[in-house]
Amino acid sequence: MPLYKTIRPNNHTTVYVWKIEASFDELSEEIELTERSKNRLASMKSEIHRRGFLSIRHLLLEAGYTDFDLYYNENGKPHLKDEKHISITHSFEYSAIIISNVEVGIDIEKNREKIKIIQNKFVNFERWFISKDDDYIEQLTVIWGGKESLYKIYPHGGLTFKNDIDIESFKMKDGKTKGHIRTYDWDKFYDIEFKQLEGFTLVYAMGNE
Repeated sequence: MPLYKTIRPNNHTTVYVWKIEASFDELSEEIELTERSKNRLASMKSEIHRRGFLSIRHLLLEAGYTDFDLYYNENGKPHLKDEKHISITHSFEYSAIIISNVEVGIDIEKNREKIKIIQNKFVNFERWFISKDDDYIEQLTVIWGGKESLYKIYPHGGLTFKNDIDIESFKMKDGKTKGHIRTYDWDKFYDIEFKQLEGFTLVYAMGNE
C-alpha cells in the first residue's frame, strides 16, 4: 500500500497523498485506533468512507504520527499533540493530509460537471476572472477547494464560502494563487497551491510564518 505522492511546498510544510486501492481489511492491518476513532469507524456505513478514514491513519504513520497523536476540538478541527498544524481530506479513491508549523488547510475534489450547477453557491467576485477558454470545471474546483481549505483553517466555524472567503485571480497553469478570509474577527491572506491528480484537484492553503 504505497504512498501515492509527497509534496513539500516549503521547508516547514509537507503534503502526503494516498491512493485508496487496498481493501478495508488490508488497510486495517497494523493500525491502532483510539476508542473515539473505533466508535467513529463503527458508525460509518459507507465502505469508501471507512477506507478513507483508515487511509488517513496510514498517512499519519508516513508523517511519523499515530492516531493517538491526533485529537479534535469542539468544532471538529483536527490537531496534533505536538502543536503542529494539520488538515485532512479524502474524496473517493484519494486521501491527503498537510502538516506544517503554520496554519494550513487542504481539500481534494473529483472534477465533475455538477460543480457548474452549484457555482452560484460559492462563487462571488471570482466570476470576473474565470475564463471559459481555460479548464472551466477545474477552475471552479480550485475555487471550491481553496475556499474549503480556508474554511478548515478558520478556528470558529460558520464562514460562508460566498461572502467570507475570496480567491484571487489565477490561471490553471500557474498552480498557485492567494486566498482571503475576511469576517468580523479575521482578516488574513493565505498562499494557495493546487495540482491535478488523475481527474481530481488537490488544493492546499498555507499561512505566513
